[in-house]
Amino acid sequence: MHKTFKAVTTLAAAGLLLTACGASPNARTDAANAEGQAPDSLVFAVVPTDDSKELENSFKPIVAAIEKETGLPTSIEAVSSNAGVIEAQVAERVDVATYGAFSYYLAKDVADITPVAMDQRTPESGSGAVQSLGVVAAGSDIAELTDVKGKDVCFTDPASSTGYLAAAAGLIEAGIDPEKDINPIFAGSHDVAVTQMLAGDCDVAFVAGTFITDLLPARGIIKDGDVETVWTSPDIPGTPLVVGNWLPEELRTKITDAVFKYNAVTGAAAGLCPDNQREAPEAWGDEYVGEMACEWGGTGAFAFEPAADGDFESIREICETTQSEVCRSE
Repeated sequence: MHKTFKAVTTLAAAGLLLTACGASPNARTDAANAEGQAPDSLVFAVVPTDDSKELENSFKPIVAAIEKETGLPTSIEAVSSNAGVIEAQVAERVDVATYGAFSYYLAKDVADITPVAMDQRTPESGSGAVQSLGVVAAGSDIAELTDVKGKDVCFTDPASSTGYLAAAAGLIEAGIDPEKDINPIFAGSHDVAVTQMLAGDCDVAFVAGTFITDLLPARGIIKDGDVETVWTSPDIPGTPLVVGNWLPEELRTKITDAVFKYNAVTGAAAGLCPDNQREAPEAWGDEYVGEMACEWGGTGAFAFEPAADGDFESIREICETTQSEVCRSE
């Protein structure tokens, strides 16, 4: 199971991340794992956005639910790349993690993990599906995907489904080689990709659609009319939440139960986010109008719903289209 993870990006940064995770309370010895002992604490990893504090606050209620159900202190580790989280999982130093669907596709072959949940954006099951958007500054001469050839292009991370791979597949289908026909710029996060594009550092940015429709407008980073969408991908599975199989089965069950026990509204009522609440959005329906809700994960979801490996089969199809080096492990 512990194969070497091979990606387009170098893993020097990931090595630093492993050092940081190794210093955490959850850096258990192999002997403890072999004996099947439950850890004294848990590590929950996320890949930060430009506003890491806001991201951490959005996961605090989920971590609080896990602590409540397991009785174990749980720390949030902001790991600077998808590859870094995967490497930390290979080393069994991150017990619970959330990242894009493509990162799970990579991780499942090298780390002993299981997807247990994925984002549910509204009370409707299956509402966590996301799209990758190609966005440009208002007034840009780029009107469609074929216009991207020869341009400076902002992506997020080579291991991001919405921030690179889906877009790379779209470019290939439009007759554009994403390695030779454009100048790719990896910004590291969705927020930064958009702000760099608006600052003129690149001509177009490919990011998760939720950042354009919800998250960045809510933060005041963009407003109506700032950007135009020139491309939209097919649906991509929602953000998975994975748990390490090295944990005892009883503990894994408690973590999973904690994730499903609350949603953003019931979590607020239970006191999981006393200092970080918002009014339930209209998209959640009349039942929740006027209710206060937690910021529930990095996408502002309503809840999590059950997930299984088969839910992410579409990522394999994207990899078959792109034949990208980052899709491979050995």
